[in-house]
Amino acid sequence: MIVTLTPNPSLDRTIAVPVLRRGAVMRATDSREDPGGKGLNVSRALAQNGTATVAVLPIGGVYGGVMLDLLAAQEIDVVPVPIAGSTRANVAVVEPDGTTTKLNEQGPCFSPEEVDALRTATATASARAGWVVCCGSLPPGIDDDFYADLVERCHAQGVKVAVDSSGEPMTRALAALPDLVKPNRVELAEAVGRALPTVGDVVEAAHGLVATGIGRVLVSLGRDGALLVDAERAVRAVARVDNPLSTVGAGDAFLAGYLHAVAAGKDAEEALCTAIAFGAAAVSRSGSQMPTPEGVAAVTVTVERDPDPATPLDD
Repeated sequence: MIVTLTPNPSLDRTIAVPVLRRGAVMRATDSREDPGGKGLNVSRALAQNGTATVAVLPIGGVYGGVMLDLLAAQEIDVVPVPIAGSTRANVAVVEPDGTTTKLNEQGPCFSPEEVDALRTATATASARAGWVVCCGSLPPGIDDDFYADLVERCHAQGVKVAVDSSGEPMTRALAALPDLVKPNRVELAEAVGRALPTVGDVVEAAHGLVATGIGRVLVSLGRDGALLVDAERAVRAVARVDNPLSTVGAGDAFLAGYLHAVAAGKDAEEALCTAIAFGAAAVSRSGSQMPTPEGVAAVTVTVERDPDPATPLDD
């Protein structure tokens, strides 16, 4: 079973328009609401593809109530942690070619008691888990050491931890040596303090993290696919998406695909291919919908076991 933690969930509203024009009045061609937040998206993708998962998340206000209703409709197992503030709402404006403009709210401010309640709920849920997945930004009131502390607590219980975050929370989590980290190229560059314009640069940076004691580094590269780097290998995988509809949540689906495969006993390379298939299938759906088994099965993945280090990466 996989536990996900989303400290800063959101009600995601996706609005489709023919073209986004700044300062203009436009009519939407479609719209939808989905429960959002990185860890929550991971749980949604896992559940939709048959892997047992529990989502731990703070809930407050009107948007929090709407989110719980949506999650109940999707039959997601949730551990809600009540907070005084309101769950945030995010807006994504999507154009026909898949270009997505996101407006993300900061999120509510947590009291010390609410932070403790969130930490306790996660620790309690993790007692019966194989993995705990710490995902996303930290809202005001939660210290930057929050993920690092959870990595240490989970490891003390014999539970593996994956982290997908950025900035100082990610930097401190890296020092706690999680079993898996999933940065994108920008986040990895931020973590190592230098630009990463080629495949070789990304592999070198990821190897540097593995050398510190981190188990594996799973780097999403957008249209350039992804890289899996550990002490034994550096493998790249790519999938073509002919009709991209939305990139919202695609990185979360990507991480879910990897964990889905690992939970099923697949090896690292198979897990990378599954991750790519999940991500590509998500991009082929509107809004922040997660991939279906049928969508995943329809994706063709190409694997490079010795990727050319000189290959430039798309900006």
